[in-house]
Amino acid sequence: MKRKVFLIDSSVILSGKPLVLDGVMVTTPLVEKEFSPGGRSYRIFQFLLESGLEIRSPSKEMFKVVEEVAVKTGDIDRLSSTDKELLALAVELMREENKVIILTDDYAIQNIAAELGIEYRGMSQRGITKKFKWIWRCRGCGMVFTEKTTICPRCGSEVKHVLYRKKPLEKRDSR
Repeated sequence: MKRKVFLIDSSVILSGKPLVLDGVMVTTPLVEKEFSPGGRSYRIFQFLLESGLEIRSPSKEMFKVVEEVAVKTGDIDRLSSTDKELLALAVELMREENKVIILTDDYAIQNIAAELGIEYRGMSQRGITKKFKWIWRCRGCGMVFTEKTTICPRCGSEVKHVLYRKKPLEKRDSR
């Protein structure tokens, strides 16, 4: 039987909600760095460490997988280094034959996880109900770009990051 791994994002700890999980808890070094001594969130993080939360770094190859998918969906500029590290670890853990569930309220992480076929659950938010594809569109002439662009080379107008398409999610385990 596959080992069930709950990948913990910072938003889970910041929510302050209690975690009752039937599996292993894992997070990344960059998530750990988001909590400095003092305050409620830091104490919650320390409690999770004492309760068995593992800190693990993904391999560099997994970052490439995440970045390729994030470019494809247009989420690349919406992901922080911490988000990329968390998703890269999720991909690595899945490849190790684990059942991975990312706990996060971050919609960009959820969108990439959905594209990668990785289960996710929100803590304070319901979670995404559709997969998004983002593009860059010129505000002047309407020219579309698949890569980040700030000024349109055709007309010189500002280029905005906009929602291009929503696709229904495949059924996933909701709890």
